[in-house]
Amino acid sequence: VTTIDAYITAAAPGVRPILDKIRTTIGEAVPGAEETIGYQMPAFRRGRIFIYFAAFKKHIGVYPPVSGDEALAAELLPYRGEKGNLKFPLNQPIPYDLIARAAIQLAEEYAT
Repeated sequence: VTTIDAYITAAAPGVRPILDKIRTTIGEAVPGAEETIGYQMPAFRRGRIFIYFAAFKKHIGVYPPVSGDEALAAELLPYRGEKGNLKFPLNQPIPYDLIARAAIQLAEEYAT
């Protein structure tokens, strides 16, 4: 996969609207961020990649772990995976507002 469009097109039909919304959410939350692919996942960069997202069978994964904002970390706690990455179950509403806030925090942490 070389573009986010190609990644979304290759995803299961029921997940495509969620991936599109996450893409839009991150793009709006972090103006000027560029779309790219990293580790075969959709990603955004400002200088360097600061966030990745991917569709799995039962969840959407968001990487890397978020740190530096204790209040945000507490809100993300129910979605934290074993390594600190975020897992948003597909059988529950996706909290796009939290994804936007995570993207902003990660852009601040990782972008140069």
